[in-house]
Amino acid sequence: MAIDNEIEGKYLTFWTDKQIFGISCIDVVQIIGIQEITEIPEFPIYVKGIISLRGNIIPVVDIRLYLGKKEKFYDEHTCIIVIKIDDHLLGMIVDSINEVTDIPDEDILQPPQVSHDLDSVYLTGITKHDNKVILLLNTQKILSVDQLEAITQSI
Repeated sequence: MAIDNEIEGKYLTFWTDKQIFGISCIDVVQIIGIQEITEIPEFPIYVKGIISLRGNIIPVVDIRLYLGKKEKFYDEHTCIIVIKIDDHLLGMIVDSINEVTDIPDEDILQPPQVSHDLDSVYLTGITKHDNKVILLLNTQKILSVDQLEAITQSI
């Protein structure tokens, strides 16, 4: 548990479509450069395919497309952040990594409500750091466990 205590309150921040997002470092397994992705037919447009990493087959989601943004050509700054959702791994394609930063719980605000009945599904909160607004993603809701299992079992 010592590792969790060391990274609790730390967030990996990254750029996607001129916006800074953050995810808890507790969920981050590894950051890798963009690599060849094997496409999978008949999956949502934001699921770009799969990669193989140290013997693990990992589905890869383009965060731009997941958020409804325009697709962008991958360049030398594009990265894949490998996260863990339950017992599954998921790769998230982001435009570039920003930094790892400490964000105390008291600095995190609730995400805005999209409607009176529905909060933003993928946001856990919003914060400000170095005069920049950071949207904190709920990595557990990018793909459901059922979706992850369906992707990995179809291979």
